[in-house]
Amino acid sequence: MNPKNMMRPLFVSFFALLALGLTSGRVCAEQSAPLQQQMALPNVQAAGGMLLAATHAGARLIAVGEYGAVLLSDDEGKHFRQAVTVPTRAALTSVSFSDANHGWAAGHWGTIIHTSDGGQTWTLQRSDVTTDQPLFSIYFSDVSNGVAVGLWSLLLTTQDGGQSWHQMKLQNPPDGGRADRNLMGLFNSGKHIYAVAERGMVLRSDDLGMNWTYLDTGYKGSFWTGLALQDGSLLVAGLRGTIYRSSDGGEHWQAVASGVKSSITGLAEIGGRVVAVALDGVVLWSNDKGLSFDTAQRTDRITLTAISPTGKGQAIGFSKQGVVADLMRDFPKTSD
Repeated sequence: MNPKNMMRPLFVSFFALLALGLTSGRVCAEQSAPLQQQMALPNVQAAGGMLLAATHAGARLIAVGEYGAVLLSDDEGKHFRQAVTVPTRAALTSVSFSDANHGWAAGHWGTIIHTSDGGQTWTLQRSDVTTDQPLFSIYFSDVSNGVAVGLWSLLLTTQDGGQSWHQMKLQNPPDGGRADRNLMGLFNSGKHIYAVAERGMVLRSDDLGMNWTYLDTGYKGSFWTGLALQDGSLLVAGLRGTIYRSSDGGEHWQAVASGVKSSITGLAEIGGRVVAVALDGVVLWSNDKGLSFDTAQRTDRITLTAISPTGKGQAIGFSKQGVVADLMRDFPKTSD
């Protein structure tokens, strides 16, 4: 590890501290190399532990988090249960399903696990016991083609459903620096896959992750999350409440005033509005496709890490302390 990398602004972020095993003493101790490939343990309180990402597998809601936690809900987040078998205790930072049955989750130690039964049971596809180079995000466009990204421009692709993963070399950025940007999140819009990164960069691939183009937003900080809206607009967000928007596929970007300084960890389009969650219990929402935002802060100031839509235009949140039900219960209703 290059000591200079430790001084870069990204590493003051919540996710960077997690990636380096500094979030808590338990993380550092439990994710030593001998334990990363051991089965996750049953935990009746798993829904109250740190959860970092969520997605839908058909009607089922899947959430993943620390210690290899994989939680399943068949009632839109009212109740969760643990997956039957998970072959890792590494923290899982991202999850993606190509259909109701086939899904992948990724996390610390370059871990990738796979399910073909809607998340009930999982098998290990990849893990690097030599270096904890964590994966921050994974995305599958179909049952065969997937991309995973992580620390120090770690970029993996597969064309066989994850049976084999190939590490890709990212080209140097246009500013002349090295291709060492940390790739924090993936999202898609049609045939395009986007990766959000540090130093204000967004990357776009038009060929399922084989080649990437750097898109300069004009921002110099780190983006953690992104979203493609139904109308084709793109939103990216990250440190200190930063939000940028593009209406032309990422060629041009405009800063959007968020009104907050809390770093944004998740975005979703729910019931005609855009909703974002952030650290310090902050929730933001937009009724005009991300052109402007209103905000509210929970009294508990809980560390929000992800958001997912549920039925009837509702939202469920995830946090350092687990599931956050009825995230938007007391917010104003949309006018449409």
